[in-house]
Amino acid sequence: MSQLAQQHGALNLSQGFPSFDGSPELINLVDKYLRKGLNQYAPMTGVASLREIVAQKTEELSGLVYHPEKEITITSGATESLFAAISAVVRPGDEVIIFEPAYDSYVPAIELNGGIPVFISLQAPDFRVDWSEVSDKMNDRTRLMIINTPHNPTGQVWGKDDLNQVAALIKDRETYIVADEVYEHITFDGISHISVAQHPDLFHRTFVCSSFGKTFHVTGWKVGYCLAPAALSTEFRKIHQYLTFSTVTPIQYALAEYLQEREHYLCVAQFYQQKRDFFLKNLAGSAFRWQPSQGTFFQSLSYQGLSEEGDAELAIRFTKEYGIASIPTSVFYQQKTDHKLLRFCFAKDNDLLEQAAERLLKIRW
Repeated sequence: MSQLAQQHGALNLSQGFPSFDGSPELINLVDKYLRKGLNQYAPMTGVASLREIVAQKTEELSGLVYHPEKEITITSGATESLFAAISAVVRPGDEVIIFEPAYDSYVPAIELNGGIPVFISLQAPDFRVDWSEVSDKMNDRTRLMIINTPHNPTGQVWGKDDLNQVAALIKDRETYIVADEVYEHITFDGISHISVAQHPDLFHRTFVCSSFGKTFHVTGWKVGYCLAPAALSTEFRKIHQYLTFSTVTPIQYALAEYLQEREHYLCVAQFYQQKRDFFLKNLAGSAFRWQPSQGTFFQSLSYQGLSEEGDAELAIRFTKEYGIASIPTSVFYQQKTDHKLLRFCFAKDNDLLEQAAERLLKIRW
């Protein structure tokens, strides 16, 4: 869709990246460490100062205690973290529970390791989990469950009840959790992000994968991390060591210094809520319907009842005819389930969001 947007000169609210740059202070810190000559390999597990500040941040925000040397690994983006975590535990013939719509890297990682994805389809409009269906699909081969909260593409945020359900289902099984929490700092309307690892019965089974790119508007830097108990981190690092070995050194030092100021990440939720609210306010009077996103920097718009046109076909037509690019949510389902929803990224400058809303207001059926 980004290619199509570029080809047709459309406003690109499809792919999930900001249209604005990261903080000048953070960029200056990268320059500082580049010029200090810190340009050789970082330690395989990550620069010590970055692992230490991540441990401190995690304990302050969630009460979770991870040993920076044994239980925190810096990775080349959250996608690498997810791949390494899945590879660390999935064996040929193992089954993996995936809640769809789902991020597109999960299934290839499972299948490359000989695993079998088992899909639980979340239904519009609220995209809540049918826990009886999950229970029915679990068995002695269920090795892993992948949980994404806050959730891309729906923007839903899991709560304590969801985690209690997970804990009850895997209590007597040899099942692990990969928690994709890259939008951990982006939740709205007073809703708090609860890490899967905060559940006392899930902590020792869980790899938490996150990203600095989403938090600090620098997705192109591809720096993420994995939090996991020592035994799981040991297995994780066996994959990471031969996957990327280490992650770009001067950026790690810059992030370590930047994270010392808590406001740099605590302000992110309010920043993106203003973006979401601005976008939706400007859409008032349009034909679309929506439930405000609870988290992430994505908002889904429904055209249910307005057209029977497939969402993929519609997304392409809107890009060409109205100059506004989105992502059809059916592409996040294996069976291309079509709920008549388009996903828009609002991590954009306000003038771009205003222009996008103006174009969407012109659409009638």
